[in-house]
Amino acid sequence: MPPTLASLVHHSALKLTVRAGEGRLDVPVRWAHVSELADPVPYMEGGELLLITALKLDAEDPQAMRRYVKRLVGAGVVGLGFAVGVNYEEIPEALVDAAEKEGLPLLEVPRRTPFLAISKAVSAAIAADQYRAVTAGFAAQRELTRQALNAGPEGLLSALAAQVDGWAALYDASGAVVATAPEWAGRRAARLTAEVERLRERPAPASSVVGGPDHEDRVELHSLGTGRRPRAALAVGTAAALGTAERYAVHSAIALLTLTTERSRSLHAAEQRVGEAVLRMLLAGQPDHARAVAGDLYGRLLDAPFRMVVADAGGELRTGLTEVVESAAARSGEAVLVVPEGAERLVVLAADGGAAVTACTEYAAAREAARTAAGEQGGGDDEELVVGLSAPAGPAGAAAAYRQAEQALSVARRRGRVLVEHEQLASGSVLPLLADDAVRAFADGLLRALREHDATGRGDLVASLRAWLSRHGQWDAAAADLGVHRHTLRYRMRRVEEILGRSLDDPDVRMELWLALKATSGD
Repeated sequence: MPPTLASLVHHSALKLTVRAGEGRLDVPVRWAHVSELADPVPYMEGGELLLITALKLDAEDPQAMRRYVKRLVGAGVVGLGFAVGVNYEEIPEALVDAAEKEGLPLLEVPRRTPFLAISKAVSAAIAADQYRAVTAGFAAQRELTRQALNAGPEGLLSALAAQVDGWAALYDASGAVVATAPEWAGRRAARLTAEVERLRERPAPASSVVGGPDHEDRVELHSLGTGRRPRAALAVGTAAALGTAERYAVHSAIALLTLTTERSRSLHAAEQRVGEAVLRMLLAGQPDHARAVAGDLYGRLLDAPFRMVVADAGGELRTGLTEVVESAAARSGEAVLVVPEGAERLVVLAADGGAAVTACTEYAAAREAARTAAGEQGGGDDEELVVGLSAPAGPAGAAAAYRQAEQALSVARRRGRVLVEHEQLASGSVLPLLADDAVRAFADGLLRALREHDATGRGDLVASLRAWLSRHGQWDAAAADLGVHRHTLRYRMRRVEEILGRSLDDPDVRMELWLALKATSGD
């Protein structure tokens, strides 16, 4: 630890005597400085032991001494050493009283103790403390490196928490907690996710401090990674500010974790290339070859039903979706295959019912809510995310699952949705699919002649056609619905055929007319 006034008082060679402020001798001393100026404050930085002989001071004037001592305390001077037997045979009571009142430690320096001896003692103690800190820092670095090699990030965090006498946590690229040490720190680390998110918006390396004297602890947050967007983050919580040795340990942990994340990024790039090959084989109808290439890396993913996700997203949205899906899979121990296609498309193969699919749907739902809120407030967002999700499939059905995901993606885009599941289309109604400008244009063109006829007041052909089709061509039932005689309805249907130039006996014509009526039913 650095030298304190107490350690100087107990120094056998200095023979210092405490005359005031005995309760504040545990304050660290940053330096020993000699000054006979009446006002040395402009030359103080704080933390000094000021040594004087009162050559230019009226040390017997109570008011002058009160002002003098008050200025020293305000400048951060931690102690005052007064040499007796030079200008004064003993310390004047005015100075003793002023120091006692302000709580400033006042040390009596005997004539046989030169100020140089005190400066040397302080300098030697500071050098010894720095040496101990550096030595402890190197020892911590060795231990952290050993743990990182033998036990991975979890072992490194445990060693770091022990070194700083606090706790440590590692966050992944999405801001979620990956590991903590000790285990009880998990809840504390989870409360810092908002601060981690803000830190991740800044280019690496970046850091911030959360908490302080009025909080349960002081937490330093550090981003990890060498790219523009941090790959992870480290949190270190302690009861007080870090000392030199603890700072060495934290910096060593940052370096080791950064190396780990960068190495992981290189491995991830290699894994991604394997994933691209596996996906191409699956889509080409070669599941056996895909299994052979996947091996242990993606083999588990092909042993159970999976979902295919096709997403159109560029820039930050694609990066965000990738990080969310991969982080969720990593935390749950799932295999996931994420393959970029071009600049703005992403294909994901993930276990059905797994954490990765859940994370994808939740990310899309959050994006949907944000877009809705922005629309209600009159704002806009240049970036767009559209996601299609297939039904569960196996390796032999990968190509069909890809088509399903693309179909769902197309429907999502037409409906202005962020995510659509193919199963929703299969189990729902076909009618929402008719809400398309091309379909409405076709319907309007097909029915235009009938509507123009009705507009002249010469009959109600559109309503009659709708009733007849809804009753599957049953004349009596349809006529009863319209409240007309069945011969009247027969006449109207003949007019429909004449005007359209189509036969109602043709099932394709009936289908087209029914869909046209449904597509324009909101008019």
